[in-house]
Amino acid sequence: MSSKIRICTKEDTRVLTETIRRSFQDVAERFGLTLENAPRHPSNCTVDWIRKDMERGVTYFAIENKNHVVGCVALERANPEVCYLERLAVLPDHRRCGFGKALVNHVLSESELLGVHRVSIGIIAEQTELKNWYKGLGFVEGESKEFPHLPFRVTFMSYDIKKSCQQCAPPDAAELHQ
Repeated sequence: MSSKIRICTKEDTRVLTETIRRSFQDVAERFGLTLENAPRHPSNCTVDWIRKDMERGVTYFAIENKNHVVGCVALERANPEVCYLERLAVLPDHRRCGFGKALVNHVLSESELLGVHRVSIGIIAEQTELKNWYKGLGFVEGESKEFPHLPFRVTFMSYDIKKSCQQCAPPDAAELHQ
């Protein structure tokens, strides 16, 4: 996989919008999601969503293969302890090539640099294969909830950031004398 991940700017809003819409279209079809019953589903993404996300501090990353964007992901800092991984999208004809895993790992690394303790996601509860994929990356399944404005249940998953700097830090003087 000869790819690179880069941070996105306002100039990328159109390609991000198209990548997200195309990547989530099969999910929308599978679960019967439409603009009417799930207006905030990523298959209905607009340039305005991306622009507003960026304005409120959400960071988007794109993965390129041969200078073409084949996927993207958003990282939002919810609070000092938690980041949200959002809108992970890989174009259908580029799936199962490691692009999604690379984007998730990038978000986990960025989250660790921010000093947060956990990365959280929300997915369609019935999307078992996606749930299992995230579990394979180290995410843990949490509660599932129904929301009145959504035609599906949401399962929340989280990944605890390993504090590698604490594990490899030299012991302090008090520990040495015990």
